[in-house]
Amino acid sequence: MGAASHAMGGTTGKREYSLPLVIAASSVGTMIEWYDFYIFGSLTAVLSVKFYPPGNATFAYIAYLATFAVGFLVRPFGALFFGRIGDLIGRKYAFLVTLSVMGLSTAAIGLMPTFASAGWFAPITLILIRVLQGLALGGEYGGAAVYVGEHSPDHRRGFYTSFIQITATLGLFVSLLVILATQSSMSKEQFSAWGWRIPFLISIVLVAISLYIRLKLRESPIFSQIKSAGKTSVQPLKDAFTKWPNLKQVLISLFGATAGQGVVWYTGQFYALFYLQSILKVNARTSNIIIAIALALSMPFFTVFGALSDRFGRKKLMMAGCLIAVVTYLPIYHAMQRAAGNNVVTVQSTKNKITGAISLTPLTTDATGALVPAKEAPNPAEGMLIFLVFIQVIYVCMVYGPIAAYLVEAFPAKIRYTSLSLPYHIGNGVFGGLLPLIGLIVCAATGNIYAGLYYPMAVAGLTFVVGSLFLRETHSTRIWDEVAPAAVGSTD
Repeated sequence: MGAASHAMGGTTGKREYSLPLVIAASSVGTMIEWYDFYIFGSLTAVLSVKFYPPGNATFAYIAYLATFAVGFLVRPFGALFFGRIGDLIGRKYAFLVTLSVMGLSTAAIGLMPTFASAGWFAPITLILIRVLQGLALGGEYGGAAVYVGEHSPDHRRGFYTSFIQITATLGLFVSLLVILATQSSMSKEQFSAWGWRIPFLISIVLVAISLYIRLKLRESPIFSQIKSAGKTSVQPLKDAFTKWPNLKQVLISLFGATAGQGVVWYTGQFYALFYLQSILKVNARTSNIIIAIALALSMPFFTVFGALSDRFGRKKLMMAGCLIAVVTYLPIYHAMQRAAGNNVVTVQSTKNKITGAISLTPLTTDATGALVPAKEAPNPAEGMLIFLVFIQVIYVCMVYGPIAAYLVEAFPAKIRYTSLSLPYHIGNGVFGGLLPLIGLIVCAATGNIYAGLYYPMAVAGLTFVVGSLFLRETHSTRIWDEVAPAAVGSTD
């Protein structure tokens, strides 16, 4: 059994761990954290006018997206804080804490007063809650990826860790399903008045179930071995970021992998949703259904590309995904515009002289050829739009499916949690998380409905160049050799 036996039961070869349980407990908890994080973004159109001053919908939309972005910006700090805890105390302890913080923060949003009843207290408190959510998510992903990766046999790590990769998309998918189900159970007025709170409050039940499952888990076997041998780092942050060989690997992982992966992820899912709703004027419910179906169809491909990375390598698939995205984004979004059946040709931005807020109005042409405000897309080709979003999510699967295995293999065990968490959350939280906000601002500033794509194309292009030149292939790495080189033997 080799590494597989160690992955299940330390150096004794005894089966102490059920890998399906490890994957299920880690994945369910991480999915719930993503659900909590993305339910906030999925309700942008409804909640932006609830938590910010009325009178300028575009200002409220941008302010809400900025609040959403705060959660992304603090994720690297959560990565450092919880990564240090995970490398000092243990993987299990760290991701029990992150799950609890995320669940309580999300439920708090469901109990929040709106701007109409609490004034500026509402958005300020909302920003503070988003900070807590971002910190929690910054620690969660690294813990789950390391935990599963350190239980997995060396030759199938890409496949097993790809289940963790599904959780981000699954969290977004579940958030959309819960919203659609809640909306279907009540009138539009009821959902706007109080029904939006239900998806946030459901988080308490989901988190309680996940915590119960996670409490049954033991510590990662690799961490247990290095801790019992006295080989853990006493200064994870210093060891990870002040020693050049490891810092170099962190920088290469950021610019040669996670930055491009982050923008591809957010373009294929969040930016596609923003583009459908805000630019092409497809109504919110139809847009959510289109994205949800595309996500459901594409999710199995995370494990497909994770398994392929075990055979052909992580680097090739990730670089191919970034390159294909750069080359095809503009044609895909042109096709989405045609499929929406709304002849939007430009956007008009106006600036309020008093508030300074930018208003964004999609424009189309009337019978005389004059530019007029675009109305809601009457008959979008939903099947074609689903296919076009599905193609974008396949790109996500190519770059995201293998990346957890790559990050686990790229860093040594004693500082693995800290080292991999930072580039992952800068790549996803900063480069990727700011994409919807940057896209909206660039479109408003230029009047070009496709200008928002230039940012993800540039970042994905940079990652392709840096990764192709400097990223090392890791799929043959035997992380068990680090703790028990004589005993592990073959992984075949």
